[in-house]
Amino acid sequence: MALELLSVEQDGQWVIRAKGEVDLYASPDLRAAILKAVSDPRGGVAVDLSQVEYMDSSGVATLVEGLKSAGQRKVSFSLLAPSQAVMKVLQLSRLDSVFDIRESL
Repeated sequence: MALELLSVEQDGQWVIRAKGEVDLYASPDLRAAILKAVSDPRGGVAVDLSQVEYMDSSGVATLVEGLKSAGQRKVSFSLLAPSQAVMKVLQLSRLDSVFDIRESL
């Protein structure tokens, strides 16, 4: 399944909704959306991962890059409701304690 992305302004911050698979081929699209949102931060950036069915290491690297970029710009960066598949990858890479993970805005 291809990756679908939708960036919307919600409650004063950018929310990037991802649906599908975040793999080597799709992660550049997610990266571009995250970096664009971080550069125009409003009140922060949140990445909704509730509908992501699969994420590989390139997707994790994309999220880490987004977190670092947000930190450099002093912008809040959070992950919203990661799916079970995403949480498993974050836990295996021990990044679940690094990210601000929320169930909702």
